[in-house]
Amino acid sequence: MTEDEPKAWVGDQVWDADAEKEGVVTDVKAGTFVLREVYSWTLTWTAPTHERLKVTVPRAERLRQRQELGW
Repeated sequence: MTEDEPKAWVGDQVWDADAEKEGVVTDVKAGTFVLREVYSWTLTWTAPTHERLKVTVPRAERLRQRQELGW
């Protein structure tokens, strides 16, 4: 991650380089990031730090897309 890239936070869609998959950050507990698969609420995993998470769709953009779709 470079200084120009946003740090992952709750609601962001991210690429997890360690897990080699995309997910959504749902919580941060004691510095550990809890992620879920993009199209599932039940399949979750954790990432020990934001350093290997790359934001692919920021939370604000995800919310705008949902609103446009009428969700």
